[in-house]
Amino acid sequence: MTPSLGTLLATVGLLAVSNCFMTYAWYGHLRTMADRPWWIAAAASWLIAAAEYAVMVPANRIGHAGGLSGAQLKVIQEVVTLAVFVPFMLLFLGERWRWDFLWALLCLLGAAFFIFRPDKG
Repeated sequence: MTPSLGTLLATVGLLAVSNCFMTYAWYGHLRTMADRPWWIAAAASWLIAAAEYAVMVPANRIGHAGGLSGAQLKVIQEVVTLAVFVPFMLLFLGERWRWDFLWALLCLLGAAFFIFRPDKG
């Protein structure tokens, strides 16, 4: 079954929202809780991650029910992860741009091409 545009948009949109939560859960404490013990940051991160799971699970279920394979869902997630993480890293964490980020994105887009092309075998 070929996924519809609505399925793709809903899946990508929800995965983007979930990834915003997860990126903040994993890396936000580096800036906002640097002066706190690690276990406080971990507890806060787990609470944020719960919100991430509440969005990510429906995203994957919608995508899978709509015809996306597990491999396709994973590659979408990786592309979304990089698309969310690079701006977060630059704007929130204040790290500097490197051209390797673009090359990494191009590699992930290559992975998306191969995972989404019609089966040739």
